[in-house]
Amino acid sequence: MTVEQNVLQPGGAAKHQQTFLNQLREITGINDIQVLQQALKDSNGNLELAVAFLTAKNAKVPQLEEATYYQTALPGNDRYISVGSQADTNVIDLTGDDKDDLQRAIALSLEESNRAFRETGITDEEQAISRVLEASIAENKASLKRTHPEVWSDSPNPYDRKRQDNCPVGLKNVGNTCWFSAVIQSLFNLLEFRRLVLNFNPPANAQDLPRNQKEHRNLPFMRELRYLFALLVGSKRKYVDPSRAVEILKDAFKSNDSQQQDVSEFTHKLLDWLEDAFQIKAEEERDGEKPKNPMVELFYGRFLAVGVLEGKKFENTEMFGQYPLQVNGFKDLHECLEAAMIEGEIESLHSENSAKSGQEHWFTELPPVLTFELSRFEFNQALGRPEKIHNKLEFPPILYLDRYMHKNREITRIKRDEIKRLKEYLTVLQQRLERYLSYGSGPKRFPLVDVLQYALEFASSKPVCTSPVDDLGASAPASSTLPAQTLPSTVEQQGPSSSDVPSTSPVQRSVIHKPFTQSRIPPDLPMHPAPRHITEEELSVLEGCLHRWRTEVENDTRDLQESISRIHRTIELMYSDKTMVQVPYRLHAVLVHEGQANAGHYWAYIYDHHQNRWMKYNDISVTKSTWEELERDSFGGYRNASAYCLMYINDKEQYLIQEEFNKETGQILVGMDTLPSDLRDYVKEDNKRFEKELEEWDAELAQKAQQEKLLSQIPRAPAPSPAPVQAGEPEYLEQPSRTDISKHLKEDSVQAINKALAEQEDRGPEAIMDMAIKLEYTRLLKLAQEDPPPECDYRLRHAIVYFIQNQAPKKIIERTLLEQFGDHNLSFDERCRNIMKVAQAKLEMIKPDEVNMEEYERWHQDYRNFRETTMFLMVGLEFFQKKSYMEALLYLIYAYQNNKELLSKGPYRGHDEELISHYRRECLLKLNEHAAALFESGDDQEVNNGLIIMNELIVPCLPLLLVDEMEEKDIVAVEDMRNRWCSYLGQEMEPNLQEKLTDFLPKLLDCSTEIKGFNDPPKLPSYSTHELCERYARIMLSLSRTPADGR
Repeated sequence: MTVEQNVLQPGGAAKHQQTFLNQLREITGINDIQVLQQALKDSNGNLELAVAFLTAKNAKVPQLEEATYYQTALPGNDRYISVGSQADTNVIDLTGDDKDDLQRAIALSLEESNRAFRETGITDEEQAISRVLEASIAENKASLKRTHPEVWSDSPNPYDRKRQDNCPVGLKNVGNTCWFSAVIQSLFNLLEFRRLVLNFNPPANAQDLPRNQKEHRNLPFMRELRYLFALLVGSKRKYVDPSRAVEILKDAFKSNDSQQQDVSEFTHKLLDWLEDAFQIKAEEERDGEKPKNPMVELFYGRFLAVGVLEGKKFENTEMFGQYPLQVNGFKDLHECLEAAMIEGEIESLHSENSAKSGQEHWFTELPPVLTFELSRFEFNQALGRPEKIHNKLEFPPILYLDRYMHKNREITRIKRDEIKRLKEYLTVLQQRLERYLSYGSGPKRFPLVDVLQYALEFASSKPVCTSPVDDLGASAPASSTLPAQTLPSTVEQQGPSSSDVPSTSPVQRSVIHKPFTQSRIPPDLPMHPAPRHITEEELSVLEGCLHRWRTEVENDTRDLQESISRIHRTIELMYSDKTMVQVPYRLHAVLVHEGQANAGHYWAYIYDHHQNRWMKYNDISVTKSTWEELERDSFGGYRNASAYCLMYINDKEQYLIQEEFNKETGQILVGMDTLPSDLRDYVKEDNKRFEKELEEWDAELAQKAQQEKLLSQIPRAPAPSPAPVQAGEPEYLEQPSRTDISKHLKEDSVQAINKALAEQEDRGPEAIMDMAIKLEYTRLLKLAQEDPPPECDYRLRHAIVYFIQNQAPKKIIERTLLEQFGDHNLSFDERCRNIMKVAQAKLEMIKPDEVNMEEYERWHQDYRNFRETTMFLMVGLEFFQKKSYMEALLYLIYAYQNNKELLSKGPYRGHDEELISHYRRECLLKLNEHAAALFESGDDQEVNNGLIIMNELIVPCLPLLLVDEMEEKDIVAVEDMRNRWCSYLGQEMEPNLQEKLTDFLPKLLDCSTEIKGFNDPPKLPSYSTHELCERYARIMLSLSRTPADGR
């Protein structure tokens, strides 16, 4: 029986003791197990009274006694032993949780909690997880009913959701369920675990079992988990929906609250549910014998606690699942493990009469799958809220656990003693080295070797015989005209002595300050201070001593550094001998958390043992990764991302990752062949439904193509006479045909024709047209080759300029010029009409193989896209300058996305990407500030408006800023926006505001939504080419006069 049982049993049922401790921990924010136990004991199990003891201003906190170590708890340590639902198995839950301070609702919380437990028999842990699940389902349903238009939406094209080859299948985030995806994918990629789930058969007599809580919860969940795993194996979809499994979890608990939950706790409870489900099956199959539970065999190990309590030795064996490790204060995983395996003063283990207390933990049986929970959250008592620890913690891809095994305890103790001795010696050496590297007694210290070198340089400088302030008038105004207090600053400006400058008689004149010339050093001044008097003998002796001393110091420093390096190498290699590398564990999965303590986003890095590569599982996105990317995101110290859970597997137990083989043929089973028949049928049915989606999509596209073909074959009525082009109409964007040229193109054509007629008036229409085209091309080529200021973009004036700058094929340019001169708008007089007819005749003579019309259409479509992007940018910047940031944001988003697509084809296809990025980023930051101000107002309407801004505009746009990790400014902006909202977590606010904030934060921190495409873009105003160029020049000029920080 554990100490917790001894303490708590008199005040309440032993099986509920951990629930009481968790409630006290959550309400008070106190993590010290002994303090909580003492308060509960003093109150005879009355939670309300215990809270009063702990939260009263005059409460006396019990002093920490050495008995604490026997309870496997340390101050500030989250690790504690919890008695599970099956007390006879002596299973230990080594997880801890830190939660918000709820003192303002203590009485109500406790009363409600106790009543709920008495009525339902459901623990607080289960209710907390239920709150997360219900929040997830509610968010998913709410997203379907949302009436406000979203900026981004999934593509209706099912081919975008089709699985490529044998790529791993992702899991859809159905509303704040990135934690579910990360855990499930990590377990699914353990092939042995996958086999256990897929081959699980519900008990044959399941209908006859009592409808208890476990059966109601676990068996339906196992059924849905089997279906989910089967889809992950054989689905033709890029990602699958886990809503049914999440629904089962939600229905298993009854709670109406919504709150983000610690994922490590969910992982622990998930394994508990699976263990219970397999236990039911195991008991049925092995009637009369003690059944083996595969979940226990896979995930649970044992350790031996050996210690001394008040001079009395004790030993007890305990079972563990997830093993918790403190992060704060340690640099790597081995340091965390060493600290977790030794607690307190352990010298008394080897003596008979010592009164010191402490304990060691030794693994006696390691599980095939070893999970470390990294405690990266701690409760800040001063702020009354949990905080995340962002410290860097390194961990290896291969972890050797020999030094922690009970069978190696003697040699490990010897090595630990040796390491302790070496570290003590190392500390002495480092202190000695520090005295050499930081020499001196004042606030500023320098390396001793440099001090000696400086002294040698001073002694070797040319002696001077006058004061450094003598003859100052030679290089400055007369001293009689300078105030006395200005002299030191003048000397400081001059630096070296001016004693060698010949003195001149003082001249009375006014002082003129010359800031850039007055402090210049005269060329004949010495560069360094020098001794006044020194003989050759003195200099010789001094130089000899300084040289010798410097050599001695250099040798001493080098010897110390080499000794320190040798000791470091010795410590690093202490456990590298053959006997201590026999228990290798390979890193299988890393679960990463990005965000703050109360909210964030989760994803997983999982090792593909057959392809020997890392994969990143981020909800629906599954991509190849590298160890370098894993280090950056998982070690910590970079942004707000770090690992919170490490899953290692025994490298010698190949069955964990081994593929199945056909017993008859010996071939490896892959895909659908690995599924039982019922699951194979289930996946086939789902694949049929998806194939039907693809067929319906293909049929819809074919029908549209047929309709377009029929419409193109219908004879058209003769075109009416052209109407005059109205001012302000953006012809190139709006006209149905490129031959309907704009006013300025018509004027350009007429001008070229008139020049050609002036030069060759006696020639025929064809020669005149050739000359006009040559003149027009020469003019446009000159524009394309110029380097204009940003406000003059000649590409907007003519498509040919755009084509030339982007090296379009010659045939494309020639045909475009012919269409310009063959346009019917030139039929206003006889000469132009004749040239128009010649151009049209030449267009008809062009054979299909001479000009690739598809390529021709692509070039002109790109130019239309360029002009459209320009208009998005221009309108967005105009709104930005008017401080209409909501209107500006949408235009700038479309400008950036369209421009990015253009630039992917060439550097001159679009606009300055950095400029658009800057103003898009500024829009988001200003809207974020505005929304935060509305939230801070506390008014219901304004709070809702602020959250609408966040949900409708900012949150959907954050993935756009994070998609390119090279854009550091965008990443910093996203972190600033997130941190602004996370800063509210520790502030006092109304319960309704707290609820809205808790519901909103996971959306802000979850940036895993895959960007599929746009909804309808905002409507663009109509501008003629002349107006477009003019307005563009005006807005760009105004930007050049406005400072743009960071651009």
